[in-house]
Amino acid sequence: MPDRKTIEKAREDEREGKSPGTQAGEFVSAEIDKIRHGEHGARSTKQAIAIGLSEARRAGVDLPPPRKGTVKESTRKSAEYAYEVGQGERTPKRRPKVSKAVTEVLEHEPTSTASHEALSRQAKQAAARRTPAERSAAAKKAAETKGAAGRKAAAQKAARTRAHRAGRDGSAR
Repeated sequence: MPDRKTIEKAREDEREGKSPGTQAGEFVSAEIDKIRHGEHGARSTKQAIAIGLSEARRAGVDLPPPRKGTVKESTRKSAEYAYEVGQGERTPKRRPKVSKAVTEVLEHEPTSTASHEALSRQAKQAAARRTPAERSAAAKKAAETKGAAGRKAAAQKAARTRAHRAGRDGSAR
């Protein structure tokens, strides 16, 4: 169950008009923190993200389940169930034995799946599955929503990163 702070952050994102994906990001971030602090583990980085998305759906974030054919049918059904619970269309069945079993299994999974390296690898793999046109469109949309001050800050940060990397590689600054 997500903590109050996470739910409040997601509600704040909703009030600010941010996308359901951004709202769900708060839950995914909280899940990554839980794993990093050793509350439980995850079999893979994808599983850690999926747990966060499921919590977001159950908490009422308007994040529809994936379309047919995009993910495993069992995953889609699970997402559909969580979405309906969050939207108040059904009351969740309490299954304490199942809940306890899942918790015990997750406690024995590795925590390295939430490391910076693992998350970076997952992000790169996800980006590689998108076409260059899709990636470009996402970048343009992000730049539009950033605002002038945000764009300036991002450009300055990019320049600092380039300068830092040039110095680290031993090439001319």
